[in-house]
Amino acid sequence: MQRYMKYITPYWAYCLLAPLCMFIEVYCDLQIPLFSAKIINQGIENLDSTATITIMLTMMLYIVCAVSSGIGAAYFASKASVNFACDLREDVFTKIQDFSFSNIDKFTAGSLITRLTNDISQLQQLVMMVLRMLIRVVGMLVGAVIMAYTINKEVSVIFTILLPILTIIVYAVLKLSFSKFMFLQEKVDDLNIRVREVLVNIRVIKAFTREDYEEDKFKTVNENLTDTSLKAYRISLWQTPLITLSVNMATIGVLYMGGQLLEINELQIGDISALITYLTQILASVNMLGMVFLQSTKSIVSARRLGEVLDTNIDITDNESDKVVGSGDIRFENVSFKYTKNNNEMVLRNLNLEIKSGETVGIIGSTGCGKTSFAHLIPRLYDANEGNVYVDGTNVKDYTLHNLREGVAVVLQNNILFTGTIKENLLWGNTNATQDEIEKVADWSAAKEFITNFDNKYDTKIEQSGVNLSGGQKQRLCIARALLKRPKIIILDDSTSAVDTATERKINKHLYEELNDTTKIIIAQRITSVIDASKIIVMDKGIVEAIGTHEELLNSSLTYQEIYNSQMERKAANV
Repeated sequence: MQRYMKYITPYWAYCLLAPLCMFIEVYCDLQIPLFSAKIINQGIENLDSTATITIMLTMMLYIVCAVSSGIGAAYFASKASVNFACDLREDVFTKIQDFSFSNIDKFTAGSLITRLTNDISQLQQLVMMVLRMLIRVVGMLVGAVIMAYTINKEVSVIFTILLPILTIIVYAVLKLSFSKFMFLQEKVDDLNIRVREVLVNIRVIKAFTREDYEEDKFKTVNENLTDTSLKAYRISLWQTPLITLSVNMATIGVLYMGGQLLEINELQIGDISALITYLTQILASVNMLGMVFLQSTKSIVSARRLGEVLDTNIDITDNESDKVVGSGDIRFENVSFKYTKNNNEMVLRNLNLEIKSGETVGIIGSTGCGKTSFAHLIPRLYDANEGNVYVDGTNVKDYTLHNLREGVAVVLQNNILFTGTIKENLLWGNTNATQDEIEKVADWSAAKEFITNFDNKYDTKIEQSGVNLSGGQKQRLCIARALLKRPKIIILDDSTSAVDTATERKINKHLYEELNDTTKIIIAQRITSVIDASKIIVMDKGIVEAIGTHEELLNSSLTYQEIYNSQMERKAANV
């Protein structure tokens, strides 16, 4: 928990003012039972209305002071805890933003969402409780015992015996429940993962009428969370009854001893009333203490989970180089790559190839042959495990990530669009682009033809995940966004798979004619997508099986021939 202190220290003033206000509230609350005793002893028993009114007015001042101080404590504690959570959330979010693809692969999206929301909220709640409840609890417990001693030392022995008993109860409950809350957060992760997966894929679920199947899976996860919650809270639920029982037994003891002392005039009725009130305050305080410790148990779990994110070593680090991508030459030198260190099988093996500036290179091969992995190494979305990747003769690790990725545009297989207008999405490629530039790249990507059919044209709203667009439309917008970046290298990873061949030819025609100085890498499943490339790389099981033009590969590459023949057969069958 020590690491999180840096997030609270900027708000030290609030952290001082909240306990100060709470101390004033506690002091006032401890005086109120004494005033009640005086009203009974001096006013009611003596039938002295003047004394009663005078004491009541003084008592009212203390009550107003207590309420005002309590409001102040709540305000300052809220300011400190909310700002603490805000700063921590920003740091965790920034850390996740800095993750490489490899780092992201270690966490599920649902788990990261839970850590950013629920876990930080748990720590925020703890800060709030410590600044308010903990100060109040300690003050009331110690103060109530002291005040009891000032009334009568003999009766106050009961208070001295009671406190260790209450401490043991709270400690035992927390110790038994800690491990349960660790499992509870994991089950919350599982539920978030399940919900997110269903919401993202709801259309597929409905298309295959798998609602019942998904409901059963959700029911299982939900029941696991319920069972774990019950186990965790079943233990903690013992705390309040045991504490209440102990305090009630102490109350009986106070009444018995108080009655004995009352008979010999060593105690008055008002004093007994005050002692009972102090016992009630102790009961409330210990229950609050249990809440604080219960929250601390959950918060420790959350702190560990957040620590896993903050302690993750970013495996793709940046440097201070001012180099920028110039011409777009690419060279792979003895490159091997695998996604996880524990996996012995390389996805790419000993790759050696060179792509010249301005070339159009097609990459083709069966699913899982390493095409996408190859593309990810150029902008350092992943780093090679062995060998080096060079851009313009410079190792990609010697560029800053910003400068490297400014020069390399990648259209990934997943066509991600953000909520907003078409124009806002395209401007992700270049925030300073003019309307003419936007329309130009929309034309090159064959997106203009459907954009102009919308009533609001480029101001048409895109719904979440682009659900109001077809797959082909999303692909064309993603291509336009990449083109607007004016990159030196553009990588299209199966980015025309959802468009018809006529539209694909239009896009490729513009790529070849308008981007003469840009290195173009087209990764595809269809040979028609790469047939006009200056050279085609055939990949198979993580290695380069052959390189050449379409005609050369038809004569020299068995893999290419098989792909070509199977696609031509399917085309003939469809005709």
